[in-house]
Amino acid sequence: MPTLNELEHQFTLVTAVVRYDVLRTRDALAPPTDEDDSALSPPAPGTEPLTQGEALELLALGEVIARKASYGRQLSVRSARRVGASWSQIGAALGTSKQAAWEAHNRWIDEQAEQPQHPGHWGWDESDLAAARALAGEPEDEDTE
Repeated sequence: MPTLNELEHQFTLVTAVVRYDVLRTRDALAPPTDEDDSALSPPAPGTEPLTQGEALELLALGEVIARKASYGRQLSVRSARRVGASWSQIGAALGTSKQAAWEAHNRWIDEQAEQPQHPGHWGWDESDLAAARALAGEPEDEDTE
């Protein structure tokens, strides 16, 4: 069974979702495996219960999907700001408050400022940071919706 980190490197978000969907569907369609089900007919092709390795892979793929989706979240927030979305709208899209959305985005901006300290990352220069902070603005600057 590959580790979470191996699966994260092996799969793109799309391929992880496809594999997850295949396993999840098979798991959902599989007949119960209780000892009392011996009278049930054999499972239909493609609905066999998951093996232990597949069940663990399903769990790990769920985490891979969550991680990969979260990697791009702040880029999507920045895109939403660029096209005029308010922090209230962004918060609603994320299922949180405008303040929490703004704070998470600003933490991400701060992390980008620290990236040059880590080998292999480009990071942002002062001009990039200033532009990102200007685009983020302040949640209080918006009219109430």
